[in-house]
Amino acid sequence: MVTKKTPLRVPVTQGLKNIYAMDMHLPYQAACSGHFSVLAFGRLAAAIAVVRTALVQNNTQYHEAITILDTAIATLATVRERGDSTDVWEITEAERPNVLNGIDVAEECIGTLDVALLAQTASTLFAQIATE
Repeated sequence: MVTKKTPLRVPVTQGLKNIYAMDMHLPYQAACSGHFSVLAFGRLAAAIAVVRTALVQNNTQYHEAITILDTAIATLATVRERGDSTDVWEITEAERPNVLNGIDVAEECIGTLDVALLAQTASTLFAQIATE
């Protein structure tokens, strides 16, 4: 008799939540204080994108979370376009609520995911970026 093994689901620990929170809040604070950089932008954008994509892959019940994260990602895309063309990396006052809402939602939802899904999602996204 062949039994199907279900994958082990390891919940996201508080330590991993804290790492993601730092990858989002510290760059955001840097942006608000005029010390934003392309590296800080990348950390913030990557963290939000990984959580958003993992939520979609996990068939989340929090559909409004996807909408909020999409808005944050679209805002960050605008920040990136502006930063790429002017070499000035900043999140304007008008853009900050969208990004902060995305950070808050990502923090709230990360606990519904598991470690393996986050790791696989991050790996897939980074591989896609590397080929662009």
